[in-house]
Parts: sequence; C-alpha cells; structure tokens
Amino acid sequence: MQGMSERQYAAHVGLSRGAIQKAKAAERLVLFADGSIDVEASDARRVETTDPSKTRKPPEPKLRPVPEAAVAAVGDTLREQGLAVPAVGGGTTYLQAKTANEVLKAQERRIRLQKLKGELIERARALSLVFRLAREVRDAWVNWPARSSALMAAELGVEPAAMQKALEKHVRAHLDELAEVRPDFR
Repeated sequence: MQGMSERQYAAHVGLSRGAIQKAKAAERLVLFADGSIDVEASDARRVETTDPSKTRKPPEPKLRPVPEAAVAAVGDTLREQGLAVPAVGGGTTYLQAKTANEVLKAQERRIRLQKLKGELIERARALSLVFRLAREVRDAWVNWPARSSALMAAELGVEPAAMQKALEKHVRAHLDELAEVRPDFR
C-alpha cells in the first residue's frame, strides 16, 4: 500500500470515514493505483475544491467572566490552607481554583459531620442558650441578697434590713458592670 487507507486519512484530516468516502466518490481525493490515498496531493486538492464557508470550525468555548468575589474567596481559601495565592489581578489558575473547591468541599463535609455528631449547633440556638443562661445567672444574683442577708446579719450582729440593702446595692453595681460586656459571636 503506497498511501493511506480511508480510515487513516479520515483520522489525519479529522473527518469521518463517510466524509472521506463522499470526497473519494466526488473525485476530490488523489488515489494511487492500488486505491490508497495520496496524502499530499489529496490535501492540496481538498484545499482547492472545498468551500471554506461549508467547513466546520471547532466551536469557540464560551467563557463567562468570573466575579471578583469568587476569585477573592478562592484566594482566601488557599491562604487559609497555607497554599500559594495568585497575585491580585493576576488571575487564578484552574488548578488553584480546583484545589480551593476541593478544600471548601472538605470543610463543608467536616461541618456537616460535626452537626450530625452533635458537636455543632446553629448560631441562633447558641445565642438563645447563652442569653437564657445569662438571664438565669442574673436572676440568681438579684435574689441572692434577700436569701442571704438575714444569715449574714446574724453572724455579723447587724440589722438584717441594712445588710440586705447594702448587699443589693453592691450586687446591682456588679451586675451593671457585667451588663457592659457584649459577647461577640462572629
């Protein structure tokens, strides 16, 4: 065999075997005496006889711009993991974005697992529990002088009403100081 077979030539030019058979039947290919295809001559003839408007061009990939917030999130995730972060405006490589995506998926799975195990609770519930606990502690402190002042007054030999008034004054002052502390749950 001097030249290529239909299959080989089809692979060479990136067409189907059926398209090569049609070109062969329309005599747009140059053949050797044994029926094999003369590659150089056939390529030249195909260029001469093919209408450029009817050739298929590979479709251009349609790339959408990536929002800057998404690129920043990728950079933050990579930075948290101690990996190389692209320069600002330098663009993120596919590998960096894929790595950041895998890291985020792993973090999300870890959080989901911790929730299932009961190790994590929702933020609103945590705030509610902390508020309720603080309220119970405050109420206990507000009621403490009335319960304890009579016993303390008897031990110290002072009037119970005066002792209760002094304790309430100091407990309320201390609770006012504690009320200024604002927990940050971010």
